[in-house]
Amino acid sequence: MEHPLIGSLAELKEEDLQTKISELNAKLLQAYRMGNPQLISQLTMALETYRNHYQERQRQNTKDSGHDDKIDIS
Repeated sequence: MEHPLIGSLAELKEEDLQTKISELNAKLLQAYRMGNPQLISQLTMALETYRNHYQERQRQNTKDSGHDDKIDIS
């Protein structure tokens, strides 16, 4: 499920996406330690949004690399 308050991620570089994913993972760990289920839910949704966008970019880069004849098993 995509987080509704996160805008377009198209302008972010892959490095920026990786940084944001790392930051969200650290915040999620802290939320688990605090035992805050609402915060965990919001962070999980935001993290999923960034991961999905990052994975989609990786798929596009793979398709653009000339390996169109390979089978995608993901």
